[in-house]
Amino acid sequence: MHADYNCRVDQSSRILAIDYGSRRMGLAVSDPLGITAQGITTLQRKNKRSDFSFLARVIRDYHVREIVLGYPLRLSGQEGTQSQKVAEFADELRQKFQLPVHLWDERLTSAEANRLLREAELSIEKRAQAVDRMSAMLILQSFLQSRGVSSALPGRDE
Repeated sequence: MHADYNCRVDQSSRILAIDYGSRRMGLAVSDPLGITAQGITTLQRKNKRSDFSFLARVIRDYHVREIVLGYPLRLSGQEGTQSQKVAEFADELRQKFQLPVHLWDERLTSAEANRLLREAELSIEKRAQAVDRMSAMLILQSFLQSRGVSSALPGRDE
């Protein structure tokens, strides 16, 4: 059955990735085929009601069928206090939206996002605005690659 899942394509369904933070959430979505990740926005958090209302609009507008949530582990692989907050947020997402929510190891994604943005020679101010969105993109791209969808396509095996 697992192979069928990768072959079956719902043209309108996408995966939403969230880089969760106490002040901001970076958001990215997959393309309908589940091959690439595009950053969409960085949500400046206000309160739960406002945050969930915004996420509900994103889920509706992008026809989201799955959510991937960056799971912050320590470099050792151990969970920390932020991991607990993310796990609780994942439970809230599942209850609120009735969608599958996957926790995905996000170690080093913020560092990688900063490196990529530095190489793009963005100002520190613009980099700060983009890092959460870029982190969400990296989380989602890693998740998509783990499913093996992109490796099955011609020219995608480099």
